[in-house]
Amino acid sequence: MKEMRKAYIAAIIYALIIGLSFMFVKIALTVASPLETLAHRFTVAWIVATIFLLLSKNKLQIGWKDLQRILPLALLYPILFFAFQVFGLARTSSSEAGIIQATIPIFTLLLASIILKENTSFKQLICVSLSVLGVIFIFMMNGVGTAKVSFIGSGFILLSAITSALYNVFARKLTQQYSLFTLTYIMTLFGFIGFNGIAISMNVVNGTTKQFFQPFMHLDFVLAIVYLGILSSLITSFLSNYALSKMAASKMSVFSNVATLITILAGVLFLQEEFHYYHLVGALVIIIGVIGTNYFGRVVKKV
Repeated sequence: MKEMRKAYIAAIIYALIIGLSFMFVKIALTVASPLETLAHRFTVAWIVATIFLLLSKNKLQIGWKDLQRILPLALLYPILFFAFQVFGLARTSSSEAGIIQATIPIFTLLLASIILKENTSFKQLICVSLSVLGVIFIFMMNGVGTAKVSFIGSGFILLSAITSALYNVFARKLTQQYSLFTLTYIMTLFGFIGFNGIAISMNVVNGTTKQFFQPFMHLDFVLAIVYLGILSSLITSFLSNYALSKMAASKMSVFSNVATLITILAGVLFLQEEFHYYHLVGALVIIIGVIGTNYFGRVVKKV
């Protein structure tokens, strides 16, 4: 019981950090490009993780076969998840992104049903459909005005939600086989290598190598990157891996709704983002669907 309590606390802290991270990404993007933001973010995360590893008595005991097993998970999170997220946030508001992220529990349920062969009740399917309609409604309303760019951004955020759901499903087994720090460190390392490799290559091709570290001349960017690198990348990876080692993927994913509410509030209060009526309607429909999906899921037993 104590372990489950710790898992829920970890999930709540994870949701709080993720909820505010959208705002810090928007701040970082005012100074740096999406790729540079990701590269610097995971550089900070990897440096802190390495310092902790050197100071810790526990050493990584991992071989090439282990790396090959963890790599697919790392491609989903952090690489694809954060790549889709940051490119989406470059084209849409953090409030809208937070609303779309509320679909993560829905995709987790569907993918767990397909991949893990979990049963899904008819009431759950209705709630899933309701949440999907909420997302479609937001997309359609965005397309009414000058929202072509916003539509593209929303699509990227939706892809990040799908990759997060895939991570929730596949991470469940690996968290039982490897230590939490091992998984967190390797995932952070892959993010560091991947994003820096792409960003540096792009700067070399474009002849803008000298501009790579210029964003650190801005205090707002430094504060944002420290938050994103340490809290929103390193700490959240550890917290999510811990929570997933103790609870089902579908239960963990529901905490993304807490992140959604925090993201919306932070975007409106601190970034003065516009919040239209259709955002509220779509958010309510999505959240009602998510709550219903998880509520009716309690009575569903695995095969």
